[in-house]
Amino acid sequence: MFQRILYGGDYNPNQWPREVWEQDMRYFKNAHINSATVNVFSWAKIQPAEEIYDFSELDDIVDMLSREGYDIVMATSTGALPAWMVKRYPEVARTDYEGRAHKFGHRHNACPNSPVFQKFAAKIAGKLAERYGSNPHIACWHVSNEYGGECYCENCAKAFRVWLREKYKTLEALNAAWNMEFWGHIVYDWDEIVLPNALGDGIGWEKTAFAGMSVDYRRFISDSMLDNFKMERDSIRKFDRETPITTNLMGTYKGLDYFKWAKEMDIVSWDNYPAYDTPWSSVAMRHDLMRGLKGQPFMLMEQTPSQQNWQAYNSLKRPGQMRAQSYQTIAHGADTIQFFQLRRSKGACEKFHGAVIAHAGTDRTRVYREVEQLGRELEALGNRTLGSVHDSRVGIVFDWDNYWALEYTSGPSVRLTYVEQIEQYYRFFYDRNYSVDMIPVDAALDRYKIVVAPVLYMVKEGMREALEDFVQKGGVLVTTYMSGIVDQSDNVHLGGYPGPLRKLAGVWVEEIDALAPGQYNEAVFADKSRVKCGLVCDLMHLEGAQSLAEYGNDFYAGMPVLTKNAFGKGFVYYVGSELDAEGLSRTLRMAAEDAGVSPVIPEETGLEVSRRRAKDCSYYFVINFRKEEAEIPACLVGKTDVLTGRQTEAGEKLSQYDVKILQVKE
Repeated sequence: MFQRILYGGDYNPNQWPREVWEQDMRYFKNAHINSATVNVFSWAKIQPAEEIYDFSELDDIVDMLSREGYDIVMATSTGALPAWMVKRYPEVARTDYEGRAHKFGHRHNACPNSPVFQKFAAKIAGKLAERYGSNPHIACWHVSNEYGGECYCENCAKAFRVWLREKYKTLEALNAAWNMEFWGHIVYDWDEIVLPNALGDGIGWEKTAFAGMSVDYRRFISDSMLDNFKMERDSIRKFDRETPITTNLMGTYKGLDYFKWAKEMDIVSWDNYPAYDTPWSSVAMRHDLMRGLKGQPFMLMEQTPSQQNWQAYNSLKRPGQMRAQSYQTIAHGADTIQFFQLRRSKGACEKFHGAVIAHAGTDRTRVYREVEQLGRELEALGNRTLGSVHDSRVGIVFDWDNYWALEYTSGPSVRLTYVEQIEQYYRFFYDRNYSVDMIPVDAALDRYKIVVAPVLYMVKEGMREALEDFVQKGGVLVTTYMSGIVDQSDNVHLGGYPGPLRKLAGVWVEEIDALAPGQYNEAVFADKSRVKCGLVCDLMHLEGAQSLAEYGNDFYAGMPVLTKNAFGKGFVYYVGSELDAEGLSRTLRMAAEDAGVSPVIPEETGLEVSRRRAKDCSYYFVINFRKEEAEIPACLVGKTDVLTGRQTEAGEKLSQYDVKILQVKE
């Protein structure tokens, strides 16, 4: 899709006098920066009034970057409303969860169902494409910015009712789906439907009296914002038929169904902002999720070269960390490395957010030197890794409907959160250097040998059949407690947990115990070894499955906690409680062995090792994220490091944040 690795980031020359622009061009060229993202929040500048457009300054910026040979990521500027629009048309601003109509301020502040906003946003996107779409330096269109949030205004209420009529057709079907007999909530007219906020059936920000309704509202808001994206995309396409179009996503952000969004995007892009203590496995998982959205390489649209400004503790990246983090991003599927931001703002809430050029305004800084080093290396790397792929045989299911529904559930435990559960299982494979795809519930499963689906709480139509077919043909499925509980409307699958998965798992769950913080049970394996388990405990009975471990304590001591069921040519592992790291590792080792999957390299190592396959070779990315030195695995000795041109040697060690990219001919 791109001819080179885009290396650059958000650039706001409109915030600076012209002489600074010239200085920036020198600094950026010396740092081997080759791209710039512009016009992200410039709507008020290029449309100062309803009837007036002024592109003169943006013309100068585009001309300057084009002259200097930059690839330009052109944003549509619609991530924040201009003041005149809110003043003249107050309904464009959002109404929050508490029912308060907002005034002008902040960003991501437009009601997605405002006809006025839609009119002006589509128009500005079209005007930008008409003006700049033929410029060969425009490498990508960037629609809006970090879509997110909710709105609960009357426009949204009316649009929600239309969305519901299209989905359910009749009020009888809607009342049944939401189980409105409960609390006597039956509605007899579409206009009786009230949004599930604090003024309706919402219970705090993350809980609800009617999960079916609230999950549907999540779906509706995600669809509404996706319609905004598609609207601007289509406006661009009237004038530019070829340049890829994206918008920057945010990893495991809860509010939007990114698998659905990815179908409408030419390329996925995302913003990576781990905290000072975020495990590297969690960062890697989010990269794999972004790659998995379309099953192809993605763009890193934003990361900081030094520190964030908006987290609780905005620690500096240590020397070498930014470089190692960037190569981890490429290792997991990125074809770009871009920063927020290229020059640090002098005012407002992001003035302490890191940048290539700090407030000192000089290139004589540690951060600049690290950016320059990485830029030089990426330039030398060229296009060798572009478009290369991952050959994963492990798939981990991630599903936004499950994310929403599980966390809306009142019980069994407030500590049961979706992403944390997924991360536990991902971490096992990450620590052992298995290549993993993060996949949707409707993925084609034929390419995988093992599919892991923790807390698959919501089993929708077609999912049971797909999983049964996968296992029947020889696949291995791993699933857990709180799986197979409800349908797509959050109504319980009657007949015993895990509902549609009961035959597949070969177990019947009678009750679910919730353990408070500090409370634990034990899982006792056949060899009498014991591991801790907690959070929730399924009290289950065998229906054809084999018990691999039993509870050691409480009134359900002796009942199975971990089972394995033969189904066709494959197997299903059912994990009935949250096992500690040792117990989970033991379980997944057995499952991986049954599935016949192997890590990227056969040796165990403390290094992160990932592989991207090109046409005639593979690139092994070897990174040390640990404080201790680690030795190059023997199987990678004698391979050429494309960053240095040197071959690795036996006994060679990598210090923290050291990186090697080893080319291996196929």
